[in-house]
Parts: sequence; structure tokens; C-alpha cells
Amino acid sequence: MPFMSIKSRSSKVPSSSGRRSRAGWLLVAVGLAIAATASAAASALKAGVFDPPRLAPDFSLQGSHGATFKLSDYRGKLVVLGFGFTSCPDVCPTTLSVLSSARKKLGAAGAEVQVVYVTVDPERDTASRMKQYLGTFDPTFIGGTGSGDQLAAVRKDYGIQAEKKVFGDNYMVAHSSYVYLIDRKGVLRALMPYGHTPDDYVHDLKMLLSE
Repeated sequence: MPFMSIKSRSSKVPSSSGRRSRAGWLLVAVGLAIAATASAAASALKAGVFDPPRLAPDFSLQGSHGATFKLSDYRGKLVVLGFGFTSCPDVCPTTLSVLSSARKKLGAAGAEVQVVYVTVDPERDTASRMKQYLGTFDPTFIGGTGSGDQLAAVRKDYGIQAEKKVFGDNYMVAHSSYVYLIDRKGVLRALMPYGHTPDDYVHDLKMLLSE
């Protein structure tokens, strides 16, 4: 991710198995250099902040809501962008539960937040499967899927690592598990590592909503 630097409050970036991916960490270390300074407002966020912020890379994918969508379709809302897959045993459901809880804690302001979850497992994650899965957490969550090449391009733009690991007749996907916070103007503002609480998200989302 050569286009951005970040002032990070945490170095915990586990894979879907809950352990740090060496390859993913190296990419983050190279692409997300620690910024020396950040604005007072930005430094108050619980998440690591991008310094300077810049426009989030746009993409177009098949949505779990039954239509093709672009990330830029959600300008005017805060976008919480994550990556995962429906067969994930631990990290993905934990992250989605946290995001669901945070959105509920926001009350009426939760309507101004759009969670977008992009699959790293296009072989299994059809739009309908993602709709069913995400609906168990929050029916407003939008899943994104597409061809392997489409999804690889999105992951490259966001510095997301994903590695298929085969176990007999089955497989898992080890992947980066941090979450991006994108403001109403479509600007990348912060990156939340795995392990933060719903209250941490509520804190940061309220700050961004107040701008």
C-alpha cells in the first residue's frame, strides 16, 4: 500500500486463524509506515489514522443485496470496510458481531454507517450465501463478491493478504483482518486492528459522524 502512511495504536494484525500472518505483517510494515505526527482530532481516534488521509480506492463488485455496487455508491455515509469469508471459524464472526453491536449502540446514528464486507473466498461465497450469512449479524450489512481477479485487485489496493490453505477435502483462507473506516466524502481515515471492542468503534464512528 504505497499510497498511504498510518499512525497506529496497535500492531496486532492477525490472520483468520487468529495468528499474525508474517507476509501480511511485512506488507503492512512496508506500506503503512508509522507517521510522526497527526492532527489532534485524528489522534483522538482509537484506530490508527491515515496521515495524510486520501480517497479510498473505488471498486465495483456483485453485492449480497442482489445488485452490482460501487464503494462510491455509499458517499454520504461512513463506510466500515472489512474482508473475510463465510466459512471463517473465529475471527470473521467475531469481527462482524463487534460491528453489529457497535451499530446498535449508535442508535439512530447507525443508519449513517454502512458496513461493507468483501469476501476472500469467491469459490464458495456467492452473493446469496453472503446475504444469508451477513443477515445473521445485521441485515443492512452488504457483502461483495466477484471473480478471483476482481477480488485480487481490491485486495491489492487495500493491502489485504489472503492465502488458501488446503486440509484434505476442505480448505480455509488465512487473511488480513483489520477494518478500514472511510468518511462521508469517501476518504480513508483510519484502520482498526482486530481485537477492538464495540465501544472503540462507537467512539471513532461518533467522532467521524460529528464532522
